[in-house]
Amino acid sequence: MLTRETTKTAAPFLLVGAGAALLALLPWLATGMRLPLQNLWAASTMPDDMPLVLLPFSQYALGFIVSVIITGSAIAGGIVRLLGSRVPRFGLAAALVGTLLVQVIALVQTAATVIGGLSRGGAATVYLVALVGGTLAAILLGVLVLLLIARAPAPGVAIALSIVAVAVGASMSGAVLPFGLVVFEAHDLARAAVQWIPAIGVGVAIAWSGFATVGRAVAAAGSLLLLWLGAAAFTAINAAAGTRVLAAYPAEMVEYAGQVFAAVLGSPRESVVQVAIAVVAMLVALVVFRVIRSRRSAEAPADAAGA
Repeated sequence: MLTRETTKTAAPFLLVGAGAALLALLPWLATGMRLPLQNLWAASTMPDDMPLVLLPFSQYALGFIVSVIITGSAIAGGIVRLLGSRVPRFGLAAALVGTLLVQVIALVQTAATVIGGLSRGGAATVYLVALVGGTLAAILLGVLVLLLIARAPAPGVAIALSIVAVAVGASMSGAVLPFGLVVFEAHDLARAAVQWIPAIGVGVAIAWSGFATVGRAVAAAGSLLLLWLGAAAFTAINAAAGTRVLAAYPAEMVEYAGQVFAAVLGSPRESVVQVAIAVVAMLVALVVFRVIRSRRSAEAPADAAGA
């Protein structure tokens, strides 16, 4: 039963969730929050005159939107997990509500602003529905990630962290490439640096979980599969959504996305290399974790003797 005392102790976790969601939005908020130029905007508008929005609705920023949503949910789940037994009853639920509150407000504010400026017609309707639907799907996936990180055993956390790693790669690409948080001359360097973040993140997540049980081994294989499929999916979605000539033809856009997805899966550089780097990152992380555990084991008897 929800008592006044329970409500008081759980209430701060509303702020935890809301703060996590806002933190993930910082890469976009730092750009000034100007809506990117829209191909289907009703009136000719200069970039600096576009309205302010909480999400960068654009066919060129789908991956970025998905990633900031999932990242916010992951941060909230991570805080809850780190606090462990100090989380009160309904604390997790409060953190989830706080996260969803910020994300839904961001979606509603952005969608309402875009509706007011888009031209009328079937293409604009399809465009808006796709952006809203994609954002809602990201919010739902974020709920799963938050719950897994906050409460699941190690295999579930490894899967969730792998989803986050793939998403964060897209988030960082979005932060430094389309929206200009780094100078133009640094774009090539930034692209080279961020393209391997998903693989490294997945490798570290697998190493953290380990292979001691069947469940952990299955989670490790699933994480590599997520990396392989997820990276290809982000590439395919961005390629199809960014093709202006297909904007009015949803069926053709989906077909093109499928073609790109299949091509990326079959490309050694885009898929096999990602998995190979994840395996290397996993091996390195395993060694690092083993050294850390060994040092802790050696320090524990010394601390006990000193006491």
